[in-house]
Amino acid sequence: MNQRKNSGGATAAPVRRQGTTKRAVTSGSASERRDHLVKLAAELFARKGFQATTVRQIADEAGILSGSLYHHFDSKETIVDEVLRTFLEDLTARYRAVLESGGDARTVLSEMVRIGFGTLEPHRAAITVMQNDWNYLRSIPGDRFGYLVKAEDEVERMWVEQIKRGQAEGLFRDDLDPKLTYRMIRDTIWVAVRWFRPGGRLDTTGLAEHYITVLFDGVSTGDRASQQP
Repeated sequence: MNQRKNSGGATAAPVRRQGTTKRAVTSGSASERRDHLVKLAAELFARKGFQATTVRQIADEAGILSGSLYHHFDSKETIVDEVLRTFLEDLTARYRAVLESGGDARTVLSEMVRIGFGTLEPHRAAITVMQNDWNYLRSIPGDRFGYLVKAEDEVERMWVEQIKRGQAEGLFRDDLDPKLTYRMIRDTIWVAVRWFRPGGRLDTTGLAEHYITVLFDGVSTGDRASQQP
């Protein structure tokens, strides 16, 4: 789900005009204003990094005073907490639904790949924060973000169990390490957030289908055994 030692530039997000943003924040219900603030903050976290983003910068982006932000959140940690929990709860719920739907291991893994790539747009900011700020968030005292590791462990278990099931069913090669295979798939999906751009040649559906083809059919032609060096 993440690259714990990975660092790098976060995906750029469009700059919003404060006047337009302020009108959006000051209208609607309290829950709508809160949701809008979370989205604004998430984009800043993704663009600048969680550590480098200040409460004042979030307020400026929203076109409000810093003190007004505290009417909704007691800290920026609370905001990023909401961003990450929303993403992880959505992801794990979708994975569980696929596991409960039945189907052989290849069908299940294909759907899990589609779910993973399908999160790149709606949860782009959360995934970027996971990539860039994992180590820092885990270092915050009080184990506030300990659920990140628990969620990652649960997701890894889901994937590894399906890979092992596929091996037992004779669908997957039995000489592959299930955990290593999962981590290679995981990194391929989540690192794509750094280069995938909505509106490009492939949308997330096309991206997932292309990856599924490579994952199960490979890039070589002919019999695999005949191509051993």
